[in-house]
Amino acid sequence: MIGVIGGSGLYEMEGLQQIEEITLDTPFGQPSDAYITGVLNGVKMVFLPRHGRGHRLLPSEVNYRANIYGMKQLGVQRIISVSAVGSLKEEVIPGHIVIPDQFIDRTRGSRQATFFGEGVVAHVGFADPTCACLSDKLFRAAQAAGAVTHKGGTYICMEGPAFSTRAESFMYRSIGGDIIGMTNLTEAKLAREAEICYGVIALSTDYDCWHETHEDVTVEAILEIMHKNVVMAKEIIRHAVQDSVLEQNCSCSSVLQYAIITDRAVIPAETIAKLGPIVSKYLP
Repeated sequence: MIGVIGGSGLYEMEGLQQIEEITLDTPFGQPSDAYITGVLNGVKMVFLPRHGRGHRLLPSEVNYRANIYGMKQLGVQRIISVSAVGSLKEEVIPGHIVIPDQFIDRTRGSRQATFFGEGVVAHVGFADPTCACLSDKLFRAAQAAGAVTHKGGTYICMEGPAFSTRAESFMYRSIGGDIIGMTNLTEAKLAREAEICYGVIALSTDYDCWHETHEDVTVEAILEIMHKNVVMAKEIIRHAVQDSVLEQNCSCSSVLQYAIITDRAVIPAETIAKLGPIVSKYLP
């Protein structure tokens, strides 16, 4: 099953059948909204608006743990995350697509970015934070959809909700950032712990505020390009699903095999129960 996290309009896709709305409660609280399930070209899909319908939640208010846990509960094996980003590179023109493969964390450390704790410790590998197999498929799908697409790149994940200062924008460029956003790193960390493949369709909407010959980023400019990019994102998802019966040739589904280092004998039963589908293979 494929999960899609992004804006509300993404699940209003032509050809999506057997549409249902599922409201979940998780041990980590309420997800951003109800999950929308459906079938596209014979593939089961789950959609979730990251900021809630109507865009009610700040990036730092999103309950990322609940969102990813709910995807796991529903049987999602791969998550396609669709996000608007600012471009930090001349060649990534607003309207282009980026499939990033790295992150730099510029959040303030207040986001809950792990399922573990409360008596159980796990350290997952995160050197390559997105699934290479899924990202390759998204790149091919974006090309097939006719999008100008950049494969790979470093996503700076900032706290928000304000955009960068000009000095910050220049700094992010100097440390190797290609694009900048406010959400995807936290999702990527939790998807890795949940053993779900994770890939990003990043929709470039602006040049942040570093570019001398372009206006500084504004909400109006972002929304104008986003409306166009949502149409393209739907086409990319459609092509990805066609490619999809997505054989899993990666190690994402087994990253916890050696990651849980706590002695099983001392892990509280209530913690095991709380982690439910995430650890059931390893802590029955």
